[in-house]
Amino acid sequence: MTTTNDTTKTPSDAAEHGPRLRMAELAPEVYKSMIALDAAARKGIDPALAELVKIRASQLNHCAFCLDMHTKDARKNGESEERIYLLSAWEEATGYYTEQEKAALALTEAVTVLTDGFVPDAVYARATAHFEDAEIAQLIALITTINAWNRFAVTTRMAPGRV
Repeated sequence: MTTTNDTTKTPSDAAEHGPRLRMAELAPEVYKSMIALDAAARKGIDPALAELVKIRASQLNHCAFCLDMHTKDARKNGESEERIYLLSAWEEATGYYTEQEKAALALTEAVTVLTDGFVPDAVYARATAHFEDAEIAQLIALITTINAWNRFAVTTRMAPGRV
């Protein structure tokens, strides 16, 4: 196995050279388990909210592959262009997102960016004001799952528009 520490590569290198490896082929049990986890995590979550969560986590993780996939999925499910475009500034986009969606997005950011510290009590309390315990459990599972997918896609350099 040859490794390199070449840090001069740019994101465009990923598109030029294709993915580093194919997870589905090389780790099929992991891939199948992720598919099952993803399906289980979405249960009981409004599909529109699920896509917003997936898009926001993917924005934070700089996952172009997942952004491409989930913005397309959101559009297919009737999501507006404005809400997709404004998602990276959801806190300032007054009137575009419900209080429940904002609570889910705040939780998404806190769980996704753990390097900023633990999930703050205020963020968790905001979520509990809008979701039942079982829904919060599903939401946390959904956020965790998209973060795992993002890490697979970014690490293996999956390019947008490719499967």
